[in-house]
Amino acid sequence: GSEAAGEQAQEEETEDRLKEHMDNLLDKSARTRLTALQSLRLAFSSRTLSEFLLQRRLTLADSLEKCLKKGKGEEQALAGTVLTLLCLQMGSGREGEEVFRSVKPLLVSVLTDSMASPCARQSCATALGMCCYIAAADLE
Repeated sequence: GSEAAGEQAQEEETEDRLKEHMDNLLDKSARTRLTALQSLRLAFSSRTLSEFLLQRRLTLADSLEKCLKKGKGEEQALAGTVLTLLCLQMGSGREGEEVFRSVKPLLVSVLTDSMASPCARQSCATALGMCCYIAAADLE
């Protein structure tokens, strides 16, 4: 009984931290956004969060798009990595495809922008390839 309650409390604490990181993606401070992206990258790569992300996928994708549009260099690269992990978490179903469709034009835009940093372009290329492989319903 108490072990299950402890796990439940830990799960809620983790979700609260994730919500805070997601909110911080929209902060005015680039440092705050970078810290949030790094925390989300770590969380998404270390555990399965598909249930938590299912309800928040489009909001998160929108916040990551803003990081790609307004950010520079490292922020764009991290946003591309987090997008890749979000697609992995969502999987090959309708939800993953929905995320991919919403971010694909922006990933292509950063990838083809000769003024974007090489690390941002590389991260967007990886995100585009991985998300396409995982979630694109259209074979082309």
